[in-house]
Amino acid sequence: MAEPHLIYFADPMCSWCYGFSPVIAEIRRAYGRALPIKLILGGLRPGTTEPMSQKARDELAGHWTHVQEATGLPFNRAAIDGEGFLYDTDPGARAVVRVRREDPELALTYLGRLQAAFYGEGLDITRPEILADLAAEFGIDREAFLADLDSRDLKQETWGDYGTSQRAGVTGFPTLVAGPNQDGAYGVVTRGFAPGDQVLAVLNQWIEGAVAQH
Repeated sequence: MAEPHLIYFADPMCSWCYGFSPVIAEIRRAYGRALPIKLILGGLRPGTTEPMSQKARDELAGHWTHVQEATGLPFNRAAIDGEGFLYDTDPGARAVVRVRREDPELALTYLGRLQAAFYGEGLDITRPEILADLAAEFGIDREAFLADLDSRDLKQETWGDYGTSQRAGVTGFPTLVAGPNQDGAYGVVTRGFAPGDQVLAVLNQWIEGAVAQH
């Protein structure tokens, strides 16, 4: 039977996932490799082709205030206020999958970096050069990264993640799932944002139960 692990359904351009990024960091600090986290890209708004209207930008920024109030994280709307901004989540998701190919653990770190760049720093992470610059911060070859970003196989792999998310019945992000238990079953740790202490309490209970069952 597979060892206990977590499955994290998220998207780089999901504001509540940005809010949840410190919680993921807490989990990684608390458990390390003893509780691996498998990252699956959910596909929030892939393939968007219409630029955002001013009304849509303002509504989105209003939504961000709720995340900011719940998490205390900074928000900067410079990216969405850029002329002709397309809220296409696919480039960022592909970038994370590209990093995941090299190092699944680094992909989680890179996901958090993209979220901080977009929401906290106002960088447009739909732009390949921005995605490549951020990948280069972690020692990834910038030119190789850019060459892969538009490749057909990377697109297929990323859309495969979206399909996995849909088949799992995930309807919102972030979603964190734990498993398997002794019966091979998986259970939801949280659907949507939850504070770190609450999530860690659930995980501690689950781990204690899993250990007892073994």
